[in-house]
Amino acid sequence: MRKKQNLEPSHLKSHLGYHLRVVSNAVSHSFAKKLESLDVTVAEWVILREMYSYKTNTSPSVIAEITGLSRGAVSKLIDRLLNKGLVSREEASEDRRYQDIKLTKAGVKLVPRLSEVADENDSTFFSLLSKSEKEELRKTLIKLTSAHKLNLTPIE
Repeated sequence: MRKKQNLEPSHLKSHLGYHLRVVSNAVSHSFAKKLESLDVTVAEWVILREMYSYKTNTSPSVIAEITGLSRGAVSKLIDRLLNKGLVSREEASEDRRYQDIKLTKAGVKLVPRLSEVADENDSTFFSLLSKSEKEELRKTLIKLTSAHKLNLTPIE
């Protein structure tokens, strides 16, 4: 009978996930702090940006489907954006359960500024990478997201 070897457990910093989490947390925290100065959360930014792509009215259920967030979460976020005057909501006359939402003028004006903040944040963290390194990192992350069917939009 062979004696079992006591293997040393892998070190925390030997894991790719560890380094990915360190970078992700730093990027996310920095972005959240920058958005905070504009009175917008990361989750609100996600909703605003997705709505901006539509150019027309949409519904909370469509936004939920696109982002992978629950309808309840989207509804709460839309309520917050309503209170900030960044979106408007109308109930459909034929079916009161259906709501039409759209960006207000203030919302439409704010989204490009928020995109600049996102671009600046990315530049702060990834500018030391060459163009080809950034593209390779993007491809690798997309490959992992696809392979593991990770389709939820990160909002925190």
